[in-house]
Formats: sequence, C-alpha cells, structure tokens
Amino acid sequence: MQSWSPILRRDGAARYLQLADAIADGIADGTLSRGDRLPPQRRLADRLGIDFTTVSRGYAEARRRGLIDSHVGRGTFVAEGAGESARRELRRHADVDLTMNLPPEPTDPALLARMQDGLQTVSANLIDLLRYQSATGGQIDKEAASTWLSLRGLVPTLDRIAVTPGAHPTMLAILTGLAKAGDTLLCEDVTYPGFRGIAGRLGLTLVGLPGDAEGIDPDALEDGIRRHAPKALYLNPTLQNPTTRTISLARRERIAEVITAHKLPLIEDDAYGFIPPHPPAPLASFAPDLVWHIGGLAKCIGAGLRLAYTVAPNSHAARDLAHQLKLVSVMPSPLMMALATRWITDGTADRIRRFIRDETQARQAIAAQVLDPSMYDSAPHAFNVWMRLPEGISRADVIGQMAGTGVGIMPADAFTVTGEPSESLRVCLGGQITRTELRDALGLLAYVTSRQP
Repeated sequence: MQSWSPILRRDGAARYLQLADAIADGIADGTLSRGDRLPPQRRLADRLGIDFTTVSRGYAEARRRGLIDSHVGRGTFVAEGAGESARRELRRHADVDLTMNLPPEPTDPALLARMQDGLQTVSANLIDLLRYQSATGGQIDKEAASTWLSLRGLVPTLDRIAVTPGAHPTMLAILTGLAKAGDTLLCEDVTYPGFRGIAGRLGLTLVGLPGDAEGIDPDALEDGIRRHAPKALYLNPTLQNPTTRTISLARRERIAEVITAHKLPLIEDDAYGFIPPHPPAPLASFAPDLVWHIGGLAKCIGAGLRLAYTVAPNSHAARDLAHQLKLVSVMPSPLMMALATRWITDGTADRIRRFIRDETQARQAIAAQVLDPSMYDSAPHAFNVWMRLPEGISRADVIGQMAGTGVGIMPADAFTVTGEPSESLRVCLGGQITRTELRDALGLLAYVTSRQP
C-alpha cells in the first residue's frame, strides 16, 4: 500500500494527529490491511504537502497506539493486531459523555508532547503508584495542591488541604458528615445536576433560591435559612453551570455575612474558577471557617484526572473528611495524583489551563457570530451558553434535531430545583468538536430555533 494517500481533515487539529487518525480509519474500514507497507515518510510528506517532521510524528503516534510497526531498513507496516487496536481507538473516541460540560481539548503538538513527557516521567515509579496510599494525598501532592490553590488567592495550611478523587465523591463525603436523610440544603433555583443527584441519593431536600445577574439573592438566602433551618448552602459561584453567571465580589461579601451570622456551612464548587483571567476571590476568602472549597481539576486540566483540591474549614474538619472519603472511595488514584503534581510543578498544568481559557474564548466568539445574542446568556470564558427557546419551540424537539452533531445539549429539566423547567437548553461548546464543526453545528441550531413552529 505504498500508494496509500490519506485525506487529512481540515478541522484545526494537529496534522500529525490527523495522520495517525487516518491510519486508524484506514485499518478500520479495510483500506489498510495487516502487513501492508506504508509509504516512506519523506515520500508521504511530499505527497501530502506537509513537512517530514509532521509525518514522522504521525507515524510515532500510530506506533504508540499499536497500529503500525517500523523496522530499520525494511519500512513501516500495519501491525499484526492493528485491526483490533484501531477498533479500540474508534470505540474510545466515540465513548464520550456529551451530557457533561466539556472543556475544549488541547491539540497543540508542543503542549501534547509536554503532557506525554509528564506521563512517561511518572510511569518510572509505576509500582509505587499501584500501592494503597493516604485517603487525602501525601505531603508532596498537598504541596502541589497548595501551589495550584494559590492561583485563586487561597493559602490554607496543608492540614486543611485534601487531595480528593473529584468533586462528586467530595461533595458526597462532605454531605454525609453534615446532614442526614430528611434534612434540607439550600442552593440556587437552577443548579448543577450532579449536586441534585447526590442530594437525592442521600435523601436530602433541596430548596432553590432566586437570584439575579449578580448571583443568589442575599435576602432570599436569609429568609431561606430562617424558614428551613438548612444544614448547608451549595454554590457554584464562578461561571455557574448552566447559567454561566458569576457572583459579583460585592454579592460574595454579602453572602459571607449572612452565612457567618447564621453559622451555615457553605460548599463552594469552584469548578470553573481557574479559567477566567481575573475572577472574583473565592467565598472561602471571606468565610474560611464555614466554607468547604472544592477546586476540581476536571474543567481546568482534564476530567480524566478525577481529582479535586479541597480546602476544609479547619484541620478537624479535614480529618473528618478523610474518614468519610476512605469509606466512599478509599483514596484518590496515586497515578493521577502523581501526574497532576508533575504537571503543576513543571508548569504544564498552567499551560493547559491557559489553552482552555483561550480556546473557550474563541468558541464563545463563534457562538456570538452564529447565534442570536438575545436568545442566550453566556460569558467570555464559559464552556457553554444557556439558551432560551422561542415560544412554540420545545427543548425536546431541538435536542432531537441536534442529535449526532457532536454538540452536547441538556434541557432545563436537569438543572431546575424549584418550579416548572423553562424552555431552556445548556449548549456545550467544548469537547472533541473542532471550531469548524462547532460553527456548522451552531448554524444548524440557529436554524432549528429560528423556524416558525
């Protein structure tokens, strides 16, 4: 198959990754067969009009995936088990949960190389990382967590920091310690569905409170505390999922005053707080003795890490959290902790965060060009838009017509705590989808939502 000449996508992804994907596609669809010899790298580079280094990196990536083998003096061949490897790659590529609010994925070759270098460095101690370890991270991992949290202006002592296996188990563990079945929690009237699910599993009652562009209404919060005697308040204060709203600094100060007066614990889910260049200070800065601050890494580095850096109100609370987490999940993955620590200490994590920040802003600009601005709420660094549908157009109909576009869309039903869900949708702009594909998909969404019912 030395005559093989793949057609590379024009979607903005790195060319070497496109080449590796093309090899996988060719094996999967039968164009390339086991033992076929691929064109020499320089010849393929000339044929495709790309540089030799790009082809070399593309072949190296295909070898890493188990798709090809190279033999000095003989050439490059489709590997014996390549068919199954290609099918596994396609299945993994397709196995993406579009119900989640996904960050855009890095494509810059230099950044990807740094990420892989970190993984290779960590793997040198693989056996150590396969052992049971602390339920809330070791000293070196807490030091890295402290460095990362300092980006949000937080400087807690290490005995208040817990490295936890993601925001969800952390919230589950915190609530297990704060409340029992039948108790009440306060949150915004439109809130993160993951928290709704956890509260429901624990038999807790959620009371949603109204707010405005600046965030939750402090007077409604005061009234809710007096009426319901809640065990805690939950907020996602920066680029809130799904409304993209960020609670203003003045409103954060007022919320802190209210919870301090009533000694009400607050769970601060700061999933998106690391993305904007100049976000307001965390609520933990204003009421550190009451706030459980959860700095998840899923949105600012990568969801596959399944890690969060959590700051407890005090060292005693941190020990209680460690006990609950050991029951819930035993420990965070040592392999993931080591990788996150490596990326933070060598600067890779901050480069990923900055990529996500810049790419998200570019995708929001695409949305602003394609969608009617009067129909949605957004923010420059939000991962999604919160779309209000015109009268007569249902959210179910729009979701059905947008199936298969690669854009994750969730109806208001998933987020609504109080009252009937509105005809609104969370439209995610991130994930595997490229800018070109996103523009096309949002064009379809604009058409679907502009038609007369």
